[in-house]
Amino acid sequence: MHTIEPYYRWKEYYDSVEDPYSPFFQQAYSEFSFTSAIYDHFIHPQWDNMGSPTLFLKVLFADYDEGIATIELIGEWNDCLHNDIMTFKRDVVEHMMLQGIKKFILIGENVLNFHPSDDCYYEEWFEEVEDKDGWIVLLNFREHVLKEFQNANVDSYFVLGGKLNAISWRTLNPRHFYQVISGMVQKRLGQIL
Repeated sequence: MHTIEPYYRWKEYYDSVEDPYSPFFQQAYSEFSFTSAIYDHFIHPQWDNMGSPTLFLKVLFADYDEGIATIELIGEWNDCLHNDIMTFKRDVVEHMMLQGIKKFILIGENVLNFHPSDDCYYEEWFEEVEDKDGWIVLLNFREHVLKEFQNANVDSYFVLGGKLNAISWRTLNPRHFYQVISGMVQKRLGQIL
C-alpha cells in the first residue's frame, strides 16, 4: 500500500496545503518517512490523516465559488469500530461546507471494505447538502464495497454506480471532470423527479 499515492496531476489546479480554507492548509509532508499505516501496512506519506486509524484521504480539488470538492479515499471505511463517517463529516466535510462546498465527489477505488453502523451521519450530511441543491457522488468504488453500502441501506444518500464507475477521471482536468459528473447527476436526479 505504501506505493499507492493520491492522484497528483491536478496539483497545478489545486493544492490543499496552499488553500487557506482547506482543513489541511499548511500540512507538511515527507517523501521519505512513512509514518501512517492502515493496520500493519504503511501508506504513502502524501495521504492526509483525518483522525481515523483505517481511512485516509486527499482533497484533490475544491472550488468554493462552484461549491464543489473532489476527495480521494484509501483504506477501510469502518463505522462499526471507528465511526469513520462521524470523523469524516465533523472534521472534513463540515469544515468544507462552512466554506461553501455543497457538492462532493468521493473517489473510492482504494477503499477496500465498508463496515457499517447506523445511518445518522449519512442522513444528516445528505439533508444538509440537499437543502443547498448539493449532492454526494461515490465514484469508482469497488463492487463489493458498493454492495456493503447497499446492504447497510446507506446507498440512498449517494449518487453511485452505473456509468459513474466507467469514468476515466484521470484523463480529465478537474473542471471538465466536474462538468461530466454534474451532467450525469442532473440526468439521474431528473429521472428520479
